[in-house]
Amino acid sequence: MDIRKLQRVVVDALEDVKAQNIKVFNTIGLSDMFDRVVLASGTSNRQTRALAYRVAQQVKEAGGHVVSVEGADAGEWVLVDLGDLVVHVMQPAIRDYYGLEEIWGGKPIRVKTADSAAKRIVAQGTSDAPILARPAPAAKKTRAAARPRKRVAAPPQERSAGKRAQRSKAIKSPARKVAARKKVRTA
Repeated sequence: MDIRKLQRVVVDALEDVKAQNIKVFNTIGLSDMFDRVVLASGTSNRQTRALAYRVAQQVKEAGGHVVSVEGADAGEWVLVDLGDLVVHVMQPAIRDYYGLEEIWGGKPIRVKTADSAAKRIVAQGTSDAPILARPAPAAKKTRAAARPRKRVAAPPQERSAGKRAQRSKAIKSPARKVAARKKVRTA
């Protein structure tokens, strides 16, 4: 099967199951083992397994050969080896951690996806219509960042006097501790 046709089948299969952030890299000069690397993200273990299964199924239906599928048990990172093309389906956290985009090259191959086709149709429909873009994912707030701090600092003179008084009450010397224990035992 032609590499471009195989690439198109893979991208279409990934889009069918709603893969996110699909990128295709040309690795002809970087590796002798394969010519293309496709990276895609799934939102859960179940979706990454479904994406890999769909890719393998569509390639077989198109007349291609699936060499192997690795990592489907855990589902965090599933690799589909198609010979000349390798597909990495990962969860976003795993994808960010390993940074395969930097390994296989900074420039992905331009591939027409359903999102880009929809943007082009909207832009061609009216001359003043803006091109729609996906919103950037919102950063998750941690509990500490979500809660505002309500602590108000006292003036320096009051603060230091208050702390000294607390320290003298709270901190007992070892001799005082022993004396306090003896009093309790004798009473």
